[in-house]
Amino acid sequence: MTEDQTLAAPALKEIFDRERLRHIATETASISAAFDAEKFMALATANLDDLGIMQRLRQTATSLHGALPGSFENAVDVLHELAPRIQHGFASIVLSEYVALYGKGHFDLSMQALSYFTRFGSAEFAIRHFLARDFDGTLQVMRGWALDENEHVRRLASEGSRPRLPWSFQLKQLIKDPSPTAPILEALRCDPSLYVRKSVANHLNDISKDHPDRVIDRVSAWDMEDRNTAWIVKHALRTMIKKGDPRALGAIGTTGKPMVRVETFAIQPAAILLGGRITLKANIASTAETVQQLVVDYAVHYVKKSGGSSKKVFKLKEINLAPGGQKELSISQAVRDFTTRKHYPGHHLIELIVNGETVAEGGFELKG
Repeated sequence: MTEDQTLAAPALKEIFDRERLRHIATETASISAAFDAEKFMALATANLDDLGIMQRLRQTATSLHGALPGSFENAVDVLHELAPRIQHGFASIVLSEYVALYGKGHFDLSMQALSYFTRFGSAEFAIRHFLARDFDGTLQVMRGWALDENEHVRRLASEGSRPRLPWSFQLKQLIKDPSPTAPILEALRCDPSLYVRKSVANHLNDISKDHPDRVIDRVSAWDMEDRNTAWIVKHALRTMIKKGDPRALGAIGTTGKPMVRVETFAIQPAAILLGGRITLKANIASTAETVQQLVVDYAVHYVKKSGGSSKKVFKLKEINLAPGGQKELSISQAVRDFTTRKHYPGHHLIELIVNGETVAEGGFELKG
């Protein structure tokens, strides 16, 4: 292999490759003599190469069901022993998927199973199926989970009830009215676990997309002197902050309309090829008579295939700027294709944004 060649990262779906499926089969067979390992492998590997990650997850769960004779209760006992043996966070989600598929008539046992399985691989996808069938009953259980001593269970209370959880279906009822999850968010507003706090922030960010005023009203009542709460609020309001919402900016302590002068703003080089790198440099001077707390972002207007553009805002830095003071800022960014973004030739406008206001513009040319 030459120096400029790199190995491609394995596809996410390969979490459920034949080796891992065989591992699951072997471990399950060692727990239950009734488990048909060869039947499981035949079912789990059927058309495997054509399946995506979530399809493989579902097929692995249905294959466990096909190879595990007996009742749901017996199957849960086997999977309970299997959980610590899978030894892979995402692969362990198959256990919760099994409960979502086959635990419909066993609510109490299913809730107990999910609160246990989530410690090995999050049950955030599985719990949503129970919310869809029995919203009030399931949410009552999840409110109790928010008080659990285990951080994985507490996180499940928040993550599983997010209105817009990625990779899962939306909870339309909570998009329309998010108030039923308020007790969960209140219980977790200063959680000591970063794992939990990230989920609470993402949950609130989901709500802010449909009910920004409700989110502001809620977090404004929280004690920002608590550093865990302050962390949640800052990350929960990120979408609103990027839009320059003055209430969101005020909630994290910024000083409102920026009083600054941009001494320099440059994008180098002026033109690049795909795969190249640009560097943004700015020098900001204060024109205020008091210290300013400023959120500095930048926005790239990516050229679309149609010839139009799509704006994406990136974080740059949060700064305190003294009267008459100056601050030099710099950041470098590669311009290359991702699965979520394809680049097209043309002029890419870049905005420098301070406390939600555009204070300077520049750009670069992406060559074909």
